Amino acid sequence: MYVAVKGGEQAIDNAHALLAARRRGNLDVPELSVDQLREQMPLGVSRIMSEGSLFDPELAALALKQAAGDMLEAIFLLRAYRTTLPRFAFSQPLHTSAMHVERRISATFKDLPGGQLLGPTFDYTHRLLDFNLLAGGAAAHQARQAAVPASSMGTCTDPEQGGPSHVAVPDPSLSANLPMEDVGMPRVADMLAQEGLLGTENDSDTDIADITCAPLDFPSSRAQRLQALARGDEGFLLALGYSTQRGYGRNHPFAGEIRVGQVEVWIVPEELGFDVPVGDVEVTECEMINQFVGSREQAPQFTRGYGLAFGNAERKAMGMALVDRALRAAEYQEDVTSPAQHEEFVLMHCDNVESAGFVSHLKLPHYVDFQSELDLIRKLRRSHGQDERPAPVQQEEKS
Repeated sequence: MYVAVKGGEQAIDNAHALLAARRRGNLDVPELSVDQLREQMPLGVSRIMSEGSLFDPELAALALKQAAGDMLEAIFLLRAYRTTLPRFAFSQPLHTSAMHVERRISATFKDLPGGQLLGPTFDYTHRLLDFNLLAGGAAAHQARQAAVPASSMGTCTDPEQGGPSHVAVPDPSLSANLPMEDVGMPRVADMLAQEGLLGTENDSDTDIADITCAPLDFPSSRAQRLQALARGDEGFLLALGYSTQRGYGRNHPFAGEIRVGQVEVWIVPEELGFDVPVGDVEVTECEMINQFVGSREQAPQFTRGYGLAFGNAERKAMGMALVDRALRAAEYQEDVTSPAQHEEFVLMHCDNVESAGFVSHLKLPHYVDFQSELDLIRKLRRSHGQDERPAPVQQEEKS
């Protein structure tokens, strides 16, 4: 029970005004636009879209600006907006094997059909502050361009513009591992599965539960688990995934493949009855290859964990894949002994919108609740002969 506080509405209005002033900052500094956030903070936008469960870079950037950089608040804003949208169609399963790949790496095989594509990554950067960025975007860009040999740059054809784009790409002659247009990029997991070294996934179940329409039930299906993990908190999944590698989840994986790129989305309109494309979305996919299992009836095979997230979100996809495999313990008759293997613990606490809301509600008035607890503890102390009031401090006599 909460009690009304006089003057609360005016105080809240003032708090909103102060928040707007804090968000705007120094008026002498140009205001950030939504376009700037969308284009220059792509990783933050990706996380907001993934955990907000809505692919819309512009709205995610708007939420980031409105939240003054608070990622969880921005995710909350986008998730809340998502609940107001009508659902007019269900998409077909994404074919990530046909992805227009921007980045594709594997820690299991050096030479892959289609090659490895490093793409944009922090993996090989020195963790040192780049003070060139203080000089402004143009100066920093010129400094970086000057440091790259001209022979290592090239152009790529932009089919929409009918000519070469201005995107700098490595010269294919410099590396035999770079993918060419006529070379496909089959999944590493599919290659292992064809050899019988990796168990195939059961995709025959067409009645897939939607956790946005019906609440989770336990024991949950893998489809429900993957949906919950896909919009789960990155930090929570990262910590749980880390725990599985530290001996709490029987998880000793290899990064079979991580790929980032654009995937076409298809739907089947009722009035047409056949597939039509509606656009592209950027996704990050990760497949972890885990320790093998086998029995007298089944030859040993590797197992896998899977992760998929909106945008460029490698850490999220990797953490998701690690936790997905840990949650398959019962499927492989493994002992469930660690937190990452308990599906109810993981799935009921991985959503940062729910967890942030429940923690933040502690800031609301609990005056009546606390007064009842206070009266109770005073009565209990009196029953023990204790006076709830502190005894007066006696001063020492000076000699």
